[in-house]
Amino acid sequence: MTLRIAIMTDETGWHTRQVQAALRVRAAVGRCIDLADCRVDTAASWHGLSIPGFGRDLPDAALVRGIAGGTFEQVTKRLSVLHALRALGVPVYNDARAIERSVDKAMTSLLLHQAGVPTPPAWAIESEAEAQRLVMRESAAGRALVLKPLFGSQGKDLLRVGHVDGAHVPLPALTGVYGSLAYLQRYVPPAAQPGFDWRVLVIGGRAVSAMRRVSAHWVHNVAQGARCESAPLAPALARLAEDAARTLDLDYAGVDVIPQGAFLGPQVLEVNGVAAWHGLQRVTPFNIARAIVDDLIDRRFAASPRVRMATQRA
Repeated sequence: MTLRIAIMTDETGWHTRQVQAALRVRAAVGRCIDLADCRVDTAASWHGLSIPGFGRDLPDAALVRGIAGGTFEQVTKRLSVLHALRALGVPVYNDARAIERSVDKAMTSLLLHQAGVPTPPAWAIESEAEAQRLVMRESAAGRALVLKPLFGSQGKDLLRVGHVDGAHVPLPALTGVYGSLAYLQRYVPPAAQPGFDWRVLVIGGRAVSAMRRVSAHWVHNVAQGARCESAPLAPALARLAEDAARTLDLDYAGVDVIPQGAFLGPQVLEVNGVAAWHGLQRVTPFNIARAIVDDLIDRRFAASPRVRMATQRA
């Protein structure tokens, strides 16, 4: 039996090659598919989808590595394909519901807060005047806030506002990358110099690896120049990351955790539902792509209706 896995991605490269190689180890085939190329076509097949490379059939499972940006309508259609695959019994890893929770930083903050997972206070405000008043109040209390694009990634376009290095920094215009919305998260000062945070990888509900992302800059993303250091996966850190991934119902997740100093516990900054692991792989002794593929096949696929269909095809 050869499993046929759709790797949903808007770009191919190191990560997709790693996943394809891991699938071959499991006697499976991974085909890279851009969700932009998938169609709803109710005239083409009983299921109403057209997935390039699969004809009138469906993949046995889908592993989501990337969803291209676009208009609201385009992104809605791409997510609808993932929703439809799940409804048709195809394991989608991570599925559309989980990705929607994690890609929206405000929803992530809200769900973590409701679940009691430690995370910095956060606000999502459409009124620029109201957001500016919030920044003024926080600044008067000696606190800074981090302005982030709601759907941003890799530490791009982050800006500290409020009380920053002894001076007041006002909120900028919210047009452009901020989409006329202020998503603000209270800034957590570094607990040491140079500053760092942890990236913890959770697969199948279990924290499996961690690294410290160290940088003299206050943004600790590897894409922004932070260096990766191996970090022990302490039980408290593992539990925190697992709680965050479970709250968002993610099959695999990159959980960003920041320390708060000697007397305060760590807090979850962000949870990534389409997590990259190139930097983490450099300090992890096992093959991360194989761990992801093993979890997909042994846990998610094994429990799905597609097992029976794939067995019949074999």
